[in-house]
Amino acid sequence: MQFIELVQLYQDKLNLLYDEEEVQSLFLMAVKDTLGYNRSDYLLNKQQIVPDTALLRLNNILNELVLGKPIQYILGYAEFYGLKFNVNPSVLIPRPETEELVEWILTTCRKTSDEDYSKLNISLLDIGTGSGCIAIVLKKHLPKAQVSAIDISTAALTTAKQNALLNEVPVVFIEDDILNSQIEAKMLNLDVIVSNPPYIMEEEKTAMHQNVLANEPHTALFVANDRPLIFYEAIADFANKHLKPGGTLYFEINAALGKETVKMLHDKGFEAIRLKLDMQGKDRMISAQKPI
Repeated sequence: MQFIELVQLYQDKLNLLYDEEEVQSLFLMAVKDTLGYNRSDYLLNKQQIVPDTALLRLNNILNELVLGKPIQYILGYAEFYGLKFNVNPSVLIPRPETEELVEWILTTCRKTSDEDYSKLNISLLDIGTGSGCIAIVLKKHLPKAQVSAIDISTAALTTAKQNALLNEVPVVFIEDDILNSQIEAKMLNLDVIVSNPPYIMEEEKTAMHQNVLANEPHTALFVANDRPLIFYEAIADFANKHLKPGGTLYFEINAALGKETVKMLHDKGFEAIRLKLDMQGKDRMISAQKPI
């Protein structure tokens, strides 16, 4: 079978789950993992016969995709901000919107630093770390920073610790429930708190892709319709106690609740609140400072 025939097979079998562009992207990810081909390599070789061992693996990947399993879980990893992260059903698959949040934090560090920002000696906490992607990328780019991360899930923390080893950065991982935190005494005078907590309301499930609903951990995704900001409120209270004066809180947010999140932070006494759009033009990130 030629590569061009195999990609058509992917299109035929996946057209009910994904649009044509998404199928093409999934196929290229599978080919890159199996043969190391990038897009240009594939285009140069698309008329060639697929080697037997590669064809077997690419067919196995297709069979799992047909069942609705995300390709990142099939391959066992995802790329995030230029780094590789192990992923499995105990952690969310890192998203491009979260890369934008990380980039915003690093850009702010560059602007506020009088020296090489990679030498900044700041203390940073990631709340609800999941795969560890936010904490690990920040530590990679801010090697002098003291980076800690918490999550309620033991399985997620196991994966996050593996990812810290994989990317060769030291991060302190702690099991804790931010809604009933037991670590408050250990977390004083933080410069930065960042969180991408659960924020999708139960009523929004019907608009979500089935492969997300069937495979990714619901505890990391969903909140009750009547308390959509429950995690944001708890984290803001935590930040009020443990951020240094002038310290910054960063959130990834539900695009439908931007104004409500800004109001909540204002009511809790935060200043310099900024609501930032993502690349799709949606309210996706917020930063706020603890008063000096």
